[in-house]
Amino acid sequence: MAKRMIGLIKFYVLLIKVPQTGLLLFTAFAGYKTAQSDLELSSIILAGLGLLLVISGTTALNMVFDRDIDHIMDRTKQRPLPKRKICPKSALTFGIILILSGLTISYLISFLYFITVGLGMFFDFIIYTIWLKRRSPWSIIFGGLAGGMPIISGRVLATGQIDLIGILLTLSILLWIPTHILTLTINHSNDYKLAGVPTFPLKYGFKQSRYFIALTNILSAIVFLSVFLLLKMPKISIFVYSGATLLLLFFSAREASAVLSFRLYES
Repeated sequence: MAKRMIGLIKFYVLLIKVPQTGLLLFTAFAGYKTAQSDLELSSIILAGLGLLLVISGTTALNMVFDRDIDHIMDRTKQRPLPKRKICPKSALTFGIILILSGLTISYLISFLYFITVGLGMFFDFIIYTIWLKRRSPWSIIFGGLAGGMPIISGRVLATGQIDLIGILLTLSILLWIPTHILTLTINHSNDYKLAGVPTFPLKYGFKQSRYFIALTNILSAIVFLSVFLLLKMPKISIFVYSGATLLLLFFSAREASAVLSFRLYES
């Protein structure tokens, strides 16, 4: 009985994509650290919990909605729903409870924090997953917006307002997201074709996709560097980030780098 329970918990944990969720939480923490704050530690932890629950619940709902195409694609067919380890109704209930709990906590922290956290869920599940993912390769724009909301949520938590730096941080993440998503769709193009999901590489070609990755990396770097300057970051930070950006540009511009690029951005 205990072994079965542990196995079931494991499948529910798989529903929330721990590495991806952890990365989004890290960006929220980074956004928070860009400003001085006098919040108590308990409030910071509570805000982080609220964001964690909303991200996790949204990811679970995405898996419920996408279970039919996940069953087709090799990359995703081992997920709990395609393998029928969890029934869709249970996963849906799980996701809704997490989201409502997280939004309630976020509202108790501040109304503006609640709005930014809620927008992340809205852009990800409603706009990206339900409306655009199966209709347009440009759905990545709203996927990027969803990915950028945690970092502005962290900034809002620290400052109590939406300011220029918060907007630029969100924009920088939005511009980075195509690197992640397009790398996945390039390396799993056959999967997406079989599933009938329109992707940028399938519509415009792999070469154009790599050019697009390089372009968005350049724009993301410009925005990030602008933030560094506004925050008066040490010159060494700017130097290290510039070097890392040049390395990414080198990989994204070379077809031979596809395998390495995939390892850098797969999740």
